[in-house]
Amino acid sequence: MPDGLHRLSRSRWTQALALLLAGALQTLTFAPFHWWWLGPLSIVLVLFASLDLPPRRLFRAGWLFGVGLFGTGVSWVYVSISEFGNTPAAIALVLTTLFVAGLALFHGLAFWLWGRLTPGSPVRRLLLLPAVWILGDWLRSWLLTGFPWLYLGTAQVDGPLAGFAPVMGVYGITFLIVATGIGLWAAPLLIRRRRFVAVLSVVLITLIPWLTGPFLNRIQWTSVSDKPTPIAAMQGNIPQQIKWDPEFLKHQIQTYLGLTENDWQQAIIVWPETAIPLPQDQAGKIIEYIREQLGPDSTLITGIPWYGYSDRLKDFTYHNSIMAIGNGQGMYHKQRLVPFGEYVPLQHWLRGLIGFFDLPMSSFSPGPENQPPLTANGYNIRPFICYEVAYPDFVARGARNMDLLITISNDGWFGHSLGPLQHLQIARMRALETGRYMLRDTNNGLTAIIDEKGQVTETIPQFTRQTMRGDVYMATGATPYMLSGSWPALTLAVILIVFIRERRQPPQPA
Repeated sequence: MPDGLHRLSRSRWTQALALLLAGALQTLTFAPFHWWWLGPLSIVLVLFASLDLPPRRLFRAGWLFGVGLFGTGVSWVYVSISEFGNTPAAIALVLTTLFVAGLALFHGLAFWLWGRLTPGSPVRRLLLLPAVWILGDWLRSWLLTGFPWLYLGTAQVDGPLAGFAPVMGVYGITFLIVATGIGLWAAPLLIRRRRFVAVLSVVLITLIPWLTGPFLNRIQWTSVSDKPTPIAAMQGNIPQQIKWDPEFLKHQIQTYLGLTENDWQQAIIVWPETAIPLPQDQAGKIIEYIREQLGPDSTLITGIPWYGYSDRLKDFTYHNSIMAIGNGQGMYHKQRLVPFGEYVPLQHWLRGLIGFFDLPMSSFSPGPENQPPLTANGYNIRPFICYEVAYPDFVARGARNMDLLITISNDGWFGHSLGPLQHLQIARMRALETGRYMLRDTNNGLTAIIDEKGQVTETIPQFTRQTMRGDVYMATGATPYMLSGSWPALTLAVILIVFIRERRQPPQPA
């Protein structure tokens, strides 16, 4: 690094601004911006601000980066809390700030580990950054129910590294992006030191994934049928403010029945999350009417709450569920619940404090593991409800032996924000990882058909009341990622840490 630039990088204010900017740049790699090429550049900025920092200051550095990422990338949480959570703006701002600050701790922990493993060796730090980065992402995917959002690799669904998704998944792609940023950082330093053989090695290692990715993307890992299955998906665009108002129950049901009026004969018909805003034990007449309207070879799949006695929980409970009606069967209960939206942690203390902690249907219980698939016309369909599609390994396991993936959601909670656009991009990455068509239906957009390469073939614009018609194609077989999950990438990260970390020398006897 030139002396002037080195002095600049040692300023704490410069470091803080660079880290915040690096986080914000990563938000620009995701939908709706799709500037995926900013990913490696953001890593260069991280190295500029933190490579030479002592271990004790790296936690703060990682936290600042996380604030930049989540402060820009998940600002849509404020919309949920303020506009639809009946919470005063000032309190919503405080809660959003706490949420962002809490998520940023994961990057703080990753950077702290980075420093502890390499207290005095910049070269070892460079080699270990991809490993600690993806371990931090993985930790964020499950700790405290997880928040697997804004993984750097997700942006590559439209980038040159997309071909690696069916092979190594989103964590593996993130590893490659971070490694690329390190190559961009290291090459100029090696040139200044006239280490040209090393420069050539770094350039080749950095470029190879970007050059081979497009060729990998041409490989058809799964066998996709050439027989189209006609589908129809209804987007009711029901305002969130009336979603759970009993006075508007009839209006909502009539809306979806009206949207389906010309499509009862379609092979698969999909309504979004909680399209029937009534527990299934009270919706018998509606379900029976739907069954009577359906053609003999038609299946309607709809979101509907479930209420009843759970042998597993030994109590009566609610589930956020999806069921098949007609020439198919099955009921699936959502397993990955959204904190505060679908259940309230520490509810004995939080219920009643503000409106956000008393949202309608915020008392769901998670469904059991290993639930059977839905079936439609003899096909096995794996459903995912809303947030669940963000979990890479959860979707990969669920997709095994499935012909089609379906995800339903109610993104009305996020209004005119980045949230629904990011959500669609995440669903596209899951389709790419599993080599399967994904049928996505939401209350107010974006409803879409996603092919096995993660590309949208049909869609409905946001905030419109409309029916989407198109074809999906069933798939058999499995991608390498479906069989192995994220373990190869995570194991590589652990191996790198074991062999590259600095070992403390035992004290020498006097």
